[in-house]
Amino acid sequence: MEEFHKTRRLPPYVFEQVNRLKATARSQGADIIDLGMGNPDLPTPKSIVDKLCDVVRDPRTHRYSSSRGIPGLRRAQANYYARRFGVKLDPERQVVATLGSKEGFANMAQAITAPGDVVLCPNPTYPIHAFGFIMSGGVIRSIQAQPDDSFIPALERAVKHSIPKPLALILNYPSNPTAHVATLDFYKDVVAYARRNDIIILSDLAYAEIFFDGNPPPSVLQVPGAMDVAVEFTSMSKTFSMPGWRMGFAVGNERLISALTRVKSYLDYGAFTPIQVAATAALNGDGTEIEDVREVYRKRRDVMVDTFGRAGWEIPAPAATMFAWAPIPHPFKSIGSLEFSKLLVEKADVAVAPGIGFGEHGDDFVRLALVENEHRIRQAARNIKRFLSTASQTLDNVIPLSAHR
Repeated sequence: MEEFHKTRRLPPYVFEQVNRLKATARSQGADIIDLGMGNPDLPTPKSIVDKLCDVVRDPRTHRYSSSRGIPGLRRAQANYYARRFGVKLDPERQVVATLGSKEGFANMAQAITAPGDVVLCPNPTYPIHAFGFIMSGGVIRSIQAQPDDSFIPALERAVKHSIPKPLALILNYPSNPTAHVATLDFYKDVVAYARRNDIIILSDLAYAEIFFDGNPPPSVLQVPGAMDVAVEFTSMSKTFSMPGWRMGFAVGNERLISALTRVKSYLDYGAFTPIQVAATAALNGDGTEIEDVREVYRKRRDVMVDTFGRAGWEIPAPAATMFAWAPIPHPFKSIGSLEFSKLLVEKADVAVAPGIGFGEHGDDFVRLALVENEHRIRQAARNIKRFLSTASQTLDNVIPLSAHR
């Protein structure tokens, strides 16, 4: 049967191949250590859960909620930006609640994209950054993911050779999957370029609070004039260990926020009101919960870098996010990230996310999520050490990726 137009534009979901292997192994009794999906294992802080339980007992909160977020929640997000970034937001016109940052990105794409519009997107990057626009009829032009001195020259080349002129530029720092962190000076250069060329900036700041080294990651909206061209997306999923609650925000340029709000008004009634009230309490808190979450991920990062390194797999220490972006060990580079990820499940009982799932420029890497406790991370390192010790025998039974090209 022929696929529908929009689903034809989507490639096979490569993560599903690893997920199937993982499910099969578990059904056969294997103890799979899952470092693949970025699904936080930490419980939501008790104070947030208690607030939800208190509010949900009031039957008035069981009715339809507000698609753009209840007023108190939007004010709380504006206050958070003022405290954290020194950015002033109007909660009525420059803040909208979303069902996580993923939904926000997808519906922003629906709101602003005409068929054939060009969007500049990092490669590798989180899949919704590209496919939200592809599903909306847009065309993706890949740009580099590193926020270094070569970024602006590369951006200039991309714009020069794009017909039509790009509509928008996607930024994601701290980055999923690469864990790159941008500086405020980097944002100043990008904002200046976007303003000169009338390009929208869409910034994914979901990992703003998961950082370990140096200064806290900045917001693009800290740059004077950024509000003219930029919208930023944040999420409470990782910051407060609330992934299943589906609570996020888009903030920034009034015209873009208005467009997103209008599209959302046709599609949803917003998150359950008790969830919005509990999220408001979290944002208005003293930040203790955020610090606790950050410290857990810091310890797990340090254990992973140490134990995997001693097992023979050097893992660059991420400065932020809950992920490590790890080069495939040299003996396995030729088979690519998907086949290597499959081998780890089959031979080491460890699941990771293949880099190819984040774009073709990620195929020499895999993403490791810090979603298992320190004991399990050490166990994964022991399993991997055994696996790497048999690399030559394992590769004899694997057809190199180059043979398929």
